Amino acid sequence: MMKVHNRPQNRCFFLFFHRNGQNIGFAMPVIFSSEDGKCFIMEFCIYPEFRGNGTGKECARALLHWAREHGALYAELNYGGDERRCHFWESVGFVENGSDAWGEPLMILPPTEDVPITVEILSDPEDWQLMKLENGFKREIGENALTGEKQKQLQQAVKQGKITFFIARRGYRAVGMCSAAKCYSTFSCWDTAVFEDFYIEPVFRGKGIARKLAKAAQTWCAENGMSSLTVCCAPCDENMYQSLGFDVRLGTTFAHLE
Repeated sequence: MMKVHNRPQNRCFFLFFHRNGQNIGFAMPVIFSSEDGKCFIMEFCIYPEFRGNGTGKECARALLHWAREHGALYAELNYGGDERRCHFWESVGFVENGSDAWGEPLMILPPTEDVPITVEILSDPEDWQLMKLENGFKREIGENALTGEKQKQLQQAVKQGKITFFIARRGYRAVGMCSAAKCYSTFSCWDTAVFEDFYIEPVFRGKGIARKLAKAAQTWCAENGMSSLTVCCAPCDENMYQSLGFDVRLGTTFAHLE
């Protein structure tokens, strides 16, 4: 923790809350000024004897005010899946929003600035934000977070060109993704691709990101000689995928899993 506190950039601050001359709690925020102005709240604690009567909310608002004065544009934190912590942070404006690179659930105080969304091909297979998005995706569909071994396997597949990821970014922050995995089809006697890993962080949905991601993958496949890009989906998602250009029905998919 002291290394994070003492580093020259994106450092952790040790803050203490005082009331009537008494120290009643503390917080440890990190403002990532070199990235996108995120304030990540590493620790927040009100000492037990001072809790109640709105003290926690008052201190949280004081912390967020301090963060804005020091250049933060939005805030984020882990809540450990604890319902009480989740309800507390919801009371000051935070909402659940995916998971971090280790699979821990996140909450975010949504940014208010209008920042353009761009889509790019993932250039760094070891980008930690890919793992953050993957774990958010896994959590949403009820699967376990990627283990360290599976993360390495995924990174190796990207390096070998077995799978191509498309990342939607809001400035520095990766907020969405999809992928295209190439395979050979005897129906067309040509290369085809499978569309997967379609995920957008909840807070950033409804902004046209889904269409941008799907279009980027479809364009890339066409430019790289794929005869088709197919997607397997649940019945509840059929209308969404059809609206994104996957408008040819190819029957029902079955699988044998070991």
